[in-house]
Amino acid sequence: MLQERFKELEDFLLSRIKAFYGESLMSVVVYGSVARGSQNFDSDLDLLIIADKLPNGRMKRIREFEAVEDRVEPFLKSLQKEGINSRISALIKTPEEAKRGSPLFLDMVEDARILFDRDGFFSAVLEKLRKRLEELGAKRVWKGNTWYWILKPDLRPGEVFEL
Repeated sequence: MLQERFKELEDFLLSRIKAFYGESLMSVVVYGSVARGSQNFDSDLDLLIIADKLPNGRMKRIREFEAVEDRVEPFLKSLQKEGINSRISALIKTPEEAKRGSPLFLDMVEDARILFDRDGFFSAVLEKLRKRLEELGAKRVWKGNTWYWILKPDLRPGEVFEL
């Protein structure tokens, strides 16, 4: 039941995101516990949104996104009546920023679920990162409910590498 309700939230949210960003929207990606299917009743819905023509600065983007959150708020309130206390946690980037990468993308390389991806944009970003991790021999190591990465197991002292 919990996973089905989160799926309904994703679908509802995606329709509102598409309506708000229109042709500027490039990708919408769910990551974190919801993407892995390990969410609980208090899990946030972690989203990466990639769009053109965004305002400069994280706070301006978050304020702009509040218009989407306002439209989703009634749905979130209905979930609260069922004991699901989820919030939307959105990371909003331009395509140029996404191409430069982010350490957070490491969390998406194996677990992300792409809900919308114009021309395979973010799929290509993740595939490039996957290939680089493979070249390095990188490994994700699980420890309980969390993990860490060994990015280059054969790293020598003083050696520098890039993802």
